[in-house]
Amino acid sequence: MSNNLTKRDIVIKIFTEKGYPQKHIRDSVQMTLDAISEALLSGRDVELRNFGVFQVQVRKERIGRNPNRPETDVKIPKRAVIKFKAGKELKAKLKSFDLEKPVQQPPQL
Repeated sequence: MSNNLTKRDIVIKIFTEKGYPQKHIRDSVQMTLDAISEALLSGRDVELRNFGVFQVQVRKERIGRNPNRPETDVKIPKRAVIKFKAGKELKAKLKSFDLEKPVQQPPQL
């Protein structure tokens, strides 16, 4: 069993709590993810109140080092990355996160 939360896990959780048809839930979740992707790819930020903000940032071209051959410089091209900034409520909840608990434990759904 994977420790990651998957789309399937989200569908099952909503189905268990609300009893909506799984096909409708799966379609709604996919449409939500598609809308987020489309917004980011068109250069818009995605703000989900009390959760956080997704933003596209452009990383400049730079020179890096290959750890296996440190004498050789490697050109790292300019690229777009997604940055996530946690919202106020999520940050507050993270303050009570048990740092001693191993992260590998499966999450409680």
